[in-house]
Amino acid sequence: MIFKHTSVLYDPCINNLNIDPEGIYVDGTLGGGGHAAGICQKLGKNGTLIGIDRDEDALKAAEERLREYSCKKFFVQSNYAEIKDVLDQLGIKEINGALLDLGVSSFQLDNEERGFSYMKDAPLDMRMSQSDSFTARDVVNTYTEKELTEIIRNYGEERWASRISKFIVQKRKDAPVETTGQLVEIIKAAVPASARRDGPHPAKRTFQAIRIEVNDELEQLKLAVGNFCDVLADKGRLCIITFHSLEDRIVKNILNNRANPCTCPKEFPVCVCGKKADIRKVTGKPILPAQEEIEENPRARSAKLRVAERMR
Repeated sequence: MIFKHTSVLYDPCINNLNIDPEGIYVDGTLGGGGHAAGICQKLGKNGTLIGIDRDEDALKAAEERLREYSCKKFFVQSNYAEIKDVLDQLGIKEINGALLDLGVSSFQLDNEERGFSYMKDAPLDMRMSQSDSFTARDVVNTYTEKELTEIIRNYGEERWASRISKFIVQKRKDAPVETTGQLVEIIKAAVPASARRDGPHPAKRTFQAIRIEVNDELEQLKLAVGNFCDVLADKGRLCIITFHSLEDRIVKNILNNRANPCTCPKEFPVCVCGKKADIRKVTGKPILPAQEEIEENPRARSAKLRVAERMR
């Protein structure tokens, strides 16, 4: 299957990276290489791109796509949270910029075998890296009703979490839930008809929640934001695109804490805690896609871009 993915907020990302032609830049969520191509276009022969992805198919597709560019390129199969280890292995101490696009790629959604989509019947999988052993099938069939409820409520922000979990546990007593199609039917049965008439697909939030759990996405994101801030050179930029409130809240809070680390009570006339900001927020409110982009690529609708710059 051809690796297709329309890069969200492409121009704002490339522009905000302030790319130095001889700098070192990391695309921590390489995907099909869309954003990375924009970085490579601005890099000279002495510039470097490091592409990281958990998905081996993505790395292969991106390597082929970026072959034409003359800059130095490294392709690494890893979790972006492991950026410090990746740089250590490459003998690199700091970078001039990085991009994290936290959306699931169109390839992963459209590839039926991967089990990410609630629109196509496929084995329950949802692994970002196929080398991992833990799948969506494990979550659906082995978690307790309480655990399922907590995941679906917390990660999917689903108001019907308790009812959906109850229906899943009841159904799997007869036989394991094996496919995305079976799970969708269970969710449809659990969500009242009146609640299914408006809003997104009834399975959207539950699928999001299970995918986050399978890939440990939120914990990895917490580690990644801090680690990327640590490895930025002075004036190095970090661009992060989020697609739902849970991700955006994590990014916003970590960047706020790095930009305003003082813990002194507000009534203190001067800071005595000694904590100094090591980043500045380039964007106050996040950058949102233009209506034109949303019309061309509906998956961009919920995207938000936050940008930070390192101060050393």
